[in-house]
Amino acid sequence: MLLAQLVFPPLNPKMRLALGMFSLLFLLSSSLEPSTAQSDPPYPPVLDITLSPLIPNIKYYILPVFRGRGGGITVSTATCPSAVIQDPFEVSHGLPVIFKPFDGEKGVIRESTDLNIKFSSPGHLNLTSCKDKCMSVWRLNGYDEKTRQWYVTTGGVEGNPGRQTVSNWFKIDKFRDDYKLVFCPSVCSFCKVVCKDVGVFVEKGGNRSLVLNDEPLMVMFKKA
Repeated sequence: MLLAQLVFPPLNPKMRLALGMFSLLFLLSSSLEPSTAQSDPPYPPVLDITLSPLIPNIKYYILPVFRGRGGGITVSTATCPSAVIQDPFEVSHGLPVIFKPFDGEKGVIRESTDLNIKFSSPGHLNLTSCKDKCMSVWRLNGYDEKTRQWYVTTGGVEGNPGRQTVSNWFKIDKFRDDYKLVFCPSVCSFCKVVCKDVGVFVEKGGNRSLVLNDEPLMVMFKKA
């Protein structure tokens, strides 16, 4: 009852204006803080060999960290879709690729985020036998019963993240002081996916095919 009987004196115009300005500034500051925190990048950028961040839609070579077993990443034209392989010649940089993040970010490529990997020189692919089916976007092509391997090939679809394109998304993760490629897409929250590193499987003919395994190929990136 005592509180109900309290009467505050009326505020003069100057005090009302000052109080109003204070309230507005408080509301603006409190509303800006959460959005600023949410905009902070959750993962560090992937760096190339010059320690510069990888940029979407810029051409890069994917090179092995350890030399002596082959060169950069390229394609085999003996299959359709074309198998993604490590070039047998160590001096070769392979074919340049471009990275396209799932959210279309125009800034930098970040670790552990979904992205498309696409060969930027589709003219080198086996278009004669594959025709329009031979596209340059990487994808996980499926499990081969004979070799017991999950192969990485071309033939994927760019963009449109979701259940239909879940096999087309890869990630770049930090591995020791270098990087590795990973297949563990998160573009479909309810899809059951295989989560493994991308490594090399040596075929009987000597081809070094990119597959999913427990021994990742340690890679670095060089601007083409």
